[in-house]
Amino acid sequence: MSKIIGIGETILDIIFKNDQPLKAVPGGSTFNALISIGRTGTPCVMVTETGDDHVGDIISSFLKENNVSADFVYRHAGTQSHVSLAFLNERNDAQYSFYKHHGALAMPEAMPEVNEGDVVIYGSFYAINPVIRDYTRRFLRMAKDKGAILYYDINFRASHIKDLPDTMGNIIENIQLATIVRGSSEDFSVLFGCDDVDEVYSKYIAPHCPLFIYTNADKPVQLRTPSYNAEYPAKPIETVSTIGAGDNFNAGFCYAVYKEGLSDLSALTEQQWARLIAKGQEFSSEVCQSLDNYIAVRKQ
Repeated sequence: MSKIIGIGETILDIIFKNDQPLKAVPGGSTFNALISIGRTGTPCVMVTETGDDHVGDIISSFLKENNVSADFVYRHAGTQSHVSLAFLNERNDAQYSFYKHHGALAMPEAMPEVNEGDVVIYGSFYAINPVIRDYTRRFLRMAKDKGAILYYDINFRASHIKDLPDTMGNIIENIQLATIVRGSSEDFSVLFGCDDVDEVYSKYIAPHCPLFIYTNADKPVQLRTPSYNAEYPAKPIETVSTIGAGDNFNAGFCYAVYKEGLSDLSALTEQQWARLIAKGQEFSSEVCQSLDNYIAVRKQ
């Protein structure tokens, strides 16, 4: 049976409004996507690491409670799990302060089994971190060789700009390995000083990967392929928090790919693309209207 596999960091998000804590929720970009997908009843596996502290206990338990296998959550003895402080502004967009130690990361040799028809989600700094790059590269290459669909969310933030000289090659390699790439306007402004979707696609994506989704907050989602371009306006909503917006777009899109049993995204019709994008927008809109990082549990 096919499944969705996520590889990425886990973190405890403590959310603030007007400098007062509102809620603490397990998070991480790929983690948020996998929890939402798990809540649909879809088989999921999370590949990540945590400390052996109470926060790590919370994260591992939360995965299992939400139908996500924690068999590949590696608990490091004597280390603390990562924490972030998310400060919501008047538009309920978040500014972050992170408390983590990427230099202490380590991953063992074991990897989840990957089969043709599986979907693999990866992204953020975890996917380009030089400390664990050997593991990430081997896993992604293996998944590509097995015929999985690889979904890469670049999700590069200005807080890591000092790491760019050591990680740009990893970003390019991740794009080359991907079946489809998603990036936000913020990603490309930070990476390349460019926010024009067609320039981004022609210069930085298309030479390495033919399929591209470009998001820009509440503006229309842009799709670029070698033969088909489109944009998909979002329905206006009143936001409570945008913390999980992009993560859950990823979740909805990949869930729809899994649900429709798609194996060749390059052969999709206009109607199929519209359904995949719409499901991403649906999941994203839902989380923006709550303080959770993930959608509500779906009835099976």
